[in-house]
Amino acid sequence: MPEAGRYRSRFCNGPRIIRLHAEQRRRKSVAQSKPEQSRLVIYDLARQNGRAEFARDVRSGLSSSPKYLFPKYLYDELGSRLFEAICEVDEYYLTRAEDQILTAYADEIVRAVPNCATLIELGSGSAQKTRKIIEAIIRRRGELLFIPIDISASALEESSHALLDSYRNLKISAYAADYFEALEALPALGPDPALVLFLGSNIGNLEPDEAVDFLHAIRRVLRQEDALLLGADLKKDARTLEAAYDDSLGITRAFIVNELERINRELDANFDLWAFGLRSLYNESAGRVEVYLESLRSQAVNIRGLDMSVRFDLGERIHMENSYKFDLDSLKLLGRQSDFDLERSWLDEGKLFSSNLFRVSGSVTLNAR
Repeated sequence: MPEAGRYRSRFCNGPRIIRLHAEQRRRKSVAQSKPEQSRLVIYDLARQNGRAEFARDVRSGLSSSPKYLFPKYLYDELGSRLFEAICEVDEYYLTRAEDQILTAYADEIVRAVPNCATLIELGSGSAQKTRKIIEAIIRRRGELLFIPIDISASALEESSHALLDSYRNLKISAYAADYFEALEALPALGPDPALVLFLGSNIGNLEPDEAVDFLHAIRRVLRQEDALLLGADLKKDARTLEAAYDDSLGITRAFIVNELERINRELDANFDLWAFGLRSLYNESAGRVEVYLESLRSQAVNIRGLDMSVRFDLGERIHMENSYKFDLDSLKLLGRQSDFDLERSWLDEGKLFSSNLFRVSGSVTLNAR
């Protein structure tokens, strides 16, 4: 059998790490492995051609007018750590608001999915917020299978070890992959209900049509008895929103500009990181915060790995990401477009953020708190 059709496994500090290639991902043969052999199994579905894809995307984005870069490349190892730091700054209210919701309502959320035995989290990161849901399920059920999905294998391994140290009745099958790859590779769910988590404001980083496609992908995995808990930031005044994406300590700037440093490192470019400033703007008509890097001078950047030179005028911007904001009506519409019904929403005390329970389309009622 050719190498592309095999997986290589290794044991490292306890977990069984299985690396899968494209052909095997398509066959979903990950479902044939046996996670019960260990409390932790990590399936590494990282693309073997990831560097070539990165190069193509950088060339396309910086050759366009206006220029852009894809936000998914922000999350290398350093970027993931910087994002965790962003969650601690004063201006970034989202983490505190969501934590308040999960602290107050975790048991109530879990009661809405009786006998939940499997918890799947998309974009798990450090899984700190997830602990409240894990604890609520274990209190009711006694044990739990947790399936975290994150693009960073190192972040998954670190967070998984921390969780296993805390909860002896927890098993983890982790997937290092993008969301669509991981959802396609998931084995059939067990007989008891499952709860999928998509926390933070990650849904807002997708364009509206992408959000619908993504929720459809989740919908294909779920059964009638399963549920989705979706975090969504709520619309509010521009000053609060813009500050959340441009904090006074400059951590968000470091996070965003790290993508330029990645281009320097991986594609042999010479971006001067201090020649770009961060700009966050709330586009009220579109309902989104737009994040840009703005050239602070006229300059030319050589990207030797792509054999290209990119010119920037003073004030020219690179579009780095959008973050869409919602209200309950737009969340209900998003659900309907994706074959989900919004069953219930929980809000923090300041009504800044929402945690929303979606079911596969059926007859439900909406109650906001």
